[in-house]
Parts: sequence; structure tokens; C-alpha cells
Amino acid sequence: MAFWQHIVGFQQDIYQAFAAQIRDVAGTGGWGAFIVYLPMGILFGAAHALTPGHSKTILATYLAGSRLGILRGLGVSLALSFTHVLISVLIALLALPLISASLGSVGRAPVLEDVSRALLGIIGLWMVWRALRPRGHVHAHGEGLMVGVMAGLIPCPLTLFVMTFAISRGVPEAGIAFAFTMMLGVALTLSTVAVATILFRDQLMRLLAHQASLLDRSARFIEAAAGLVLLAVALRELWLR
Repeated sequence: MAFWQHIVGFQQDIYQAFAAQIRDVAGTGGWGAFIVYLPMGILFGAAHALTPGHSKTILATYLAGSRLGILRGLGVSLALSFTHVLISVLIALLALPLISASLGSVGRAPVLEDVSRALLGIIGLWMVWRALRPRGHVHAHGEGLMVGVMAGLIPCPLTLFVMTFAISRGVPEAGIAFAFTMMLGVALTLSTVAVATILFRDQLMRLLAHQASLLDRSARFIEAAAGLVLLAVALRELWLR
């Protein structure tokens, strides 16, 4: 509990500091101090991604049940991070006048959340079917990237807050610059989750490598279990909505 409180406090401090920097840019037009402070956005994004949410469980579950290597796993985490932040930037830039009508509450987009969960549920069903089919180990090209994009459709509330604040001050470019650095931080945390999951999965597979039939059954079981978890998460979130 103390760890999460420390993370939340750290985020609040950085957010307030960025808000002050954006106010200074808007008031004086000077970008020097803001650019110097901008790399803190990476730490902000990394810390923010440690808090509950950000589809870490979905990412780890999918990669545990997939056959993707580290490079492709990193591609999934990067797609998730990019989409998660980009969708917030687009909402702020394209729909700021309609935010109160289009968002169910500040920092949320219920329609996008429902679409994200429904698509992930479909991926879960596909993984279960693939695990049960005879000798069906071929993964669709680009499936991992699709999972990353689908999981990232839920917008990042803090990015949306900063973008809205920057736009209201007349300096949307400052919000975009912050969003980019924050995306790097989110990607750092999610990539760590991806690599750790893949290494653990591969180590488990190596331990079972001397028993071919057991390895095949275990791989199928893990993939089916991952698919069921994705489906359960999707149904639970849609039901709670």
C-alpha cells in the first residue's frame, strides 16, 4: 500500500510541475525550461503504467499463451503503449468541445472501452479454438499487433488531462510533446512486462522440452487458459458497464 501511495504522490508532483511549465509556456512563450523538464515525462509515464490498469494483465496473459518471441512481444507492448496515449491525444484535439458529451466521466471513453473489451473477447475465443484444433499452431500474421491496438483503445486519463489543460492554455503542442515522452515511459514499463512474461514462458517450455507430448499439451493448455482469461476479462468488463 505504501508503494502505491508513493507512486501516486510521485505522479501528482510531476503533473503539477508540468502544469506549471505549460502555464509558463502559455504566458511567456519561452520553451527552454519546458524542454529541459520534458524528459521527466518518461519517468511520469513509467510510474503511471505501474498503477492498476494499462492492460498489463491482458498483455502478459496474451504473451504467455502465444508463441511470440521477444522482438514481436516488444512490438505488442509498443503498439499497446502508442495506441493508449495516441487515442487520448486524438480525443483532446478532435473532440474537446464534445468531451463532456462523449465521455462518461473525466478521462474515460465508454464506447472505446466497450469496443476494446469486445475485440479482446474475440481474440480470446480465437486462442481457445486454435488451442483445441488438431495441430493448429500457426498464428495469424499481425495478430499480436492487433491485440496491442485493441488493448490500447482505452484512453490514458492523465494524458487527456494534460492535453486538455494545454489546449485550454493555447499551447496544444506542449501537450503533444508531453504525451510523446509519457508514451516512452509507458512503453518502458509495458515492454518490461512483455519481456519478463516471454522469458518465463520460454523457460517453462524448456523444462518440458524433453517430453514432447507433455510439451504439446502444456502449450495448448496455456494458450487455451490465456484465451479463457481474455474472454472472462472482456465479459466481466462489459457486464460491469
